[in-house]
Amino acid sequence: MANWEELERRCLGCQKCALADTRTHVVFGKGPRDAKIMFVGEGPGENEDLQGEPFVGRGGQLLDEMLGLVGLSREKNFYITNIVKCRPPKNRDPLNTEQDACIGYLWEQMELIRPKIVVCLGRIAAMRLIKPDYRITKEHGQWEEKDGVLYTAIYHPAALLRDPTKKPDTFADLREIRAKIRELCPEAYG
Repeated sequence: MANWEELERRCLGCQKCALADTRTHVVFGKGPRDAKIMFVGEGPGENEDLQGEPFVGRGGQLLDEMLGLVGLSREKNFYITNIVKCRPPKNRDPLNTEQDACIGYLWEQMELIRPKIVVCLGRIAAMRLIKPDYRITKEHGQWEEKDGVLYTAIYHPAALLRDPTKKPDTFADLREIRAKIRELCPEAYG
């Protein structure tokens, strides 16, 4: 198994798909590397590509605000990353071939962190990590266990910016996530 430094070095130099040709930065991930909670999105957007950090644009600011309301912070108690580590052009959904080229990095990150809870941010991440036919509007907030890890999905922050009527459902999901964290890894709240 790789260590963090070796994994990040390989990821930063990756040329496995065409996204490497158009990226400004590889967006590896952010947060404590011993966190028991992971948030996983689909891929970096423009701001993330420019800054080299996940979820720093308007959607990321909304996400940080919402997570703060349930006591979660990327500086303290969760790790955040994406399935693909380079920005798809015009923020389109990452192609299956791009996901396939990059998913190994996520699996290695998960192997190093050993999370107890993984929260998928949006449909694309949920379809890749929970099940291929995942329907975010019907299944958000539901839990699925795989290999001793609990998975759930919430609406992607960009979807909440486009449709604020989804925010109450997301807050309800976040309260459930907080309850599950308190049950499975209370140390996350110090």
